[in-house]
Amino acid sequence: MQTGTTHVFKVALTNTAPVATNTVLANITEITAGTGYTAGGISGGTVTGSQTSGTFKFTLGTDPVWTATGSMGPLRYAVVYNDTPTSPLKPLIGWWDYGSSVTLATGETFTVDLDQTNGVLTIA
Repeated sequence: MQTGTTHVFKVALTNTAPVATNTVLANITEITAGTGYTAGGISGGTVTGSQTSGTFKFTLGTDPVWTATGSMGPLRYAVVYNDTPTSPLKPLIGWWDYGSSVTLATGETFTVDLDQTNGVLTIA
């Protein structure tokens, strides 16, 4: 990411395990759009990056929340990606495994609880 540029980072949902060769959003099979989920996911809010003593911390400022308007899912993985670049288009940053598939009923919510203190990603 270049200094002085603005990037939008999003979180998408899938029920298929990402693998190391998945490098862009197009490699991911998202859950079906509708019933509370929009293809491409939700913005992670304001992005900050900081470096202290050789350790870089990447933080997203807003916990993405989906509210089901019908049966939503199943889903198991939350995938964070950069929605801004055109080459590569929508590169993946990482993902979380919730351990088992979840299906939401109408009115239920699913929140990806991002750690605004310790960051989403730390590189030392």
